[in-house]
Amino acid sequence: MEYSFIPQSNSEDQYTRLRALVNYPIKIKDDNYLIVGAEYNRILLNLEDDYPFDVSSLKKIHVIDLNLGYTFKWNQSWRFGVKVNPRIASTLSQPIGSQDLFINGGAFFINDKRKDESLKRPYRLILGLTYNATTGLPFPLPFVSYFREINENWSFNAGVPKSNLKYTFNERNNMQVFVGLDGYMAHLQDATIIDGKKTEHISLSVAIGGLGFEHCFTKHLVAYMYSGYTFRLNNVLRNKDRDEVFKFNTLNAFYLRTGLKFKI
Repeated sequence: MEYSFIPQSNSEDQYTRLRALVNYPIKIKDDNYLIVGAEYNRILLNLEDDYPFDVSSLKKIHVIDLNLGYTFKWNQSWRFGVKVNPRIASTLSQPIGSQDLFINGGAFFINDKRKDESLKRPYRLILGLTYNATTGLPFPLPFVSYFREINENWSFNAGVPKSNLKYTFNERNNMQVFVGLDGYMAHLQDATIIDGKKTEHISLSVAIGGLGFEHCFTKHLVAYMYSGYTFRLNNVLRNKDRDEVFKFNTLNAFYLRTGLKFKI
């Protein structure tokens, strides 16, 4: 469960996101697992500034994902995984239609040596391709994530959408410096006309940097908080072809994300 908040600079507008996510692995045989899950994001746009159009239909956005994945050992070193994520991303002010539906997914090779006691500096490497229908790009994008322990206190993760440098105080507490990407795209069921142009989508993309802190209540239950500042913020209304029609305040702002997770 997670809460995110971005107040707009020099503006009364605010962005809030409430997120709930669950994924559960089901062992099929040996090291083969089926992963099933779901994610719900409720995005609240508190648009309090004066705009030359009605913003009432933009204030609440829903993003609902169904997560289906399968993973197995490819060989002694590598694991292969594939996932499919059907998505509903919409204002949901009317019955769901085809324009509210999106398909995302990916395929990954994973080399995980974090528990290999023979290594002085354990690591994990993930290489893959991902497809996200909400980006507007009709082809898969590369995915790379590399984690490595530097010593018993320091570790780092380099990749997209998040990279960090982490310091572990003890088994219960750690702190990190991070940079990351976040955002969404959704369909507007009640289209707005701006200067004669019809808007049918809304998107937000942010690039963030800051500090994060995690506290482990138990081995599996973790509370976390990330606080920082956006160094890119782009909130846009788009037409049917996803071309830009209207851009909201793009001034960089404070960022807060906090939550609670149970991990296996």
